[in-house]
Amino acid sequence: MSVFTAMTLSAAQPFAAVDAVLSPEPMTPSRAACRREGVSEESPVAADGGIPDFAGLRSGEWGTGFDYEIGAFVSLLGQILPLVGVALGAVTSFLASSLNDRARWRREQSVRWDERRLDAYGEYIHAVKELAGRYQRIAAGRGLVIGPAPLELTAEVLAELGAAESRRSALGETCELLGDTDTNTASKTLNHCLWRLEHLARGVPTQSEQSWEQAYLEFRDAQRKYLEYARASLGVTGPVNRVVAWPSAWRPVGRPSRTE
Repeated sequence: MSVFTAMTLSAAQPFAAVDAVLSPEPMTPSRAACRREGVSEESPVAADGGIPDFAGLRSGEWGTGFDYEIGAFVSLLGQILPLVGVALGAVTSFLASSLNDRARWRREQSVRWDERRLDAYGEYIHAVKELAGRYQRIAAGRGLVIGPAPLELTAEVLAELGAAESRRSALGETCELLGDTDTNTASKTLNHCLWRLEHLARGVPTQSEQSWEQAYLEFRDAQRKYLEYARASLGVTGPVNRVVAWPSAWRPVGRPSRTE
């Protein structure tokens, strides 16, 4: 090589470097596919120069572009999950508080109405027993039963009986407003038995004759059933009482069973 040729090549090297910068390497099909898929050009491609082999993404060998996207997704997920947790906690707390408030309100309402039922049941049964005691005294005055303090049926007594019956009727209507079906039905039966005692005590004729003793036993049985249903509606379990026989030696002559 001559000296002139060597000098010519040395002078051409700077221009070759400039040409390399200004004239980049033409884009090959593999590079274009990489850019369309958003992956790095340094990632391995298929043997035929086509679409890259994405199996490298699973093995973690390549994919700087995918690494960026995955990192951004993880960062966004890390911000969303705490917000979702706070929202779920708030909703759960609200639902639990609402259920507790509703249950407390129901308990308060139940106690409130139970107190009113107890007062209504008690006043009604006391009014019934008061009338039954008066009818028994009138029956004793007529000789239908043996009992203390016989009562003569006068105009004043009739007026007192009328007032007591009106009070019993008003109390019965209050029970119908607060009581359940079984208790209200038992009160109807008790009223019928009470009126039967009234008819016998006052000598009102009926279609069928019945002794005072039998009528009073039916009244006591209706009274017991009413108390059982009333206790059940108030949540009181168990029978009213156990049967206790009245000693025969304590019974008055001609009185087979106790009548109160």
